[in-house]
Amino acid sequence: MKTKLFIAAAMIILALPAAADFKTVELAYEVALSDIRLPHNETGTIAFKECEKCDYRTKRVTASTRYQVDGHTVTLKKFREAVEQVSDRDSKAVTVLHHLEDNRVTAVSVYL
Repeated sequence: MKTKLFIAAAMIILALPAAADFKTVELAYEVALSDIRLPHNETGTIAFKECEKCDYRTKRVTASTRYQVDGHTVTLKKFREAVEQVSDRDSKAVTVLHHLEDNRVTAVSVYL
């Protein structure tokens, strides 16, 4: 995970001259499955930690938030059932997409 962060940081530094032309719309967080707290309802909040020592971040989810398992869109209930089956939760990464203007999570995905 740290290698990906280093590569992303290097790419951002190299792209700084062109940054004035772009506007960031969404941020993607890659977190360990063990560091995420899924919502119980379609409208609520999701909480996750970006690193082991980081504090939890809480973001809003809505009925339009997409949940994906292995590239297939599923309901929140099926997503929760799928990730509950994972025994080694530290080794699986979950991607959380956060829309900045709307301040809500647009998608949560995992590859099992």
